Amino acid sequence: MTISGKNAVVTGTSGIALGVARRLLDEGFAVTLCGNDEEQNRAAETALAGLPATVATLDVSDAGAVERFAAELAGRIDALHALVNCAAIQPYGNLETTTPADWEKTIGVNLTGYFLMAHFLYPLLKKAGSASIVNFASVQGHMNQNNVLAYATSKGAIHALTRAMAVDCAKDGIRVNSISPGSIRSPMLEFAARSLTPDGGDWEETLAGFGRAHSAGRVGTIDEVAGLVAYLVGPESGFSIGSDFAIDGGLRAKLGV
Repeated sequence: MTISGKNAVVTGTSGIALGVARRLLDEGFAVTLCGNDEEQNRAAETALAGLPATVATLDVSDAGAVERFAAELAGRIDALHALVNCAAIQPYGNLETTTPADWEKTIGVNLTGYFLMAHFLYPLLKKAGSASIVNFASVQGHMNQNNVLAYATSKGAIHALTRAMAVDCAKDGIRVNSISPGSIRSPMLEFAARSLTPDGGDWEETLAGFGRAHSAGRVGTIDEVAGLVAYLVGPESGFSIGSDFAIDGGLRAKLGV
């Protein structure tokens, strides 16, 4: 189903975020993407040239910057119909090796940023009459591998944030749900595969190993995730509030024995 005349904001400008933006554009949304990596921002602008898409430079963990972004957006649009909080970072480290700076940065981008975007864009979301917020969590928010302390913590907290936001926002016609992807082929997953591959090894084989851990026997695609987002911001999901949607190829359903 195509939705016309509606506005969406997507945090992040590469990987899954860019794929989600493409799908929302296909669905008839005008989309504003925001990220703080200038190279990725320029690449997104090139990729979406000629489409009703705007790319803004924004550090979602900076409250003042997000407030200014929201004010600028309010000068361009009358209402916001979808907010997709997708921006994330994934440093590696355990309790001993994660530095306070790593912790603060990860929580700042992956969790505080989601709150700040929803908080400052709330007036525009209310004006829509019916709107949707989609928060990207992760299977690692439910059960996690070793060495991802800050990332897994932030993703688990997103589940609680989503529920709390959902029960508060429903009265204003704003639905809030989260998505917990498994291994999705994206720049972040490819970086993980390279990081975990021994010197001289084949990182593509490491990536294939990620896929074999899933019941589907493969990693997921960005298009599959974007399709779920399109459902959650559309009217067909109107009775979905405060839920977490797994798109993990059966990873959590499969015992690792």
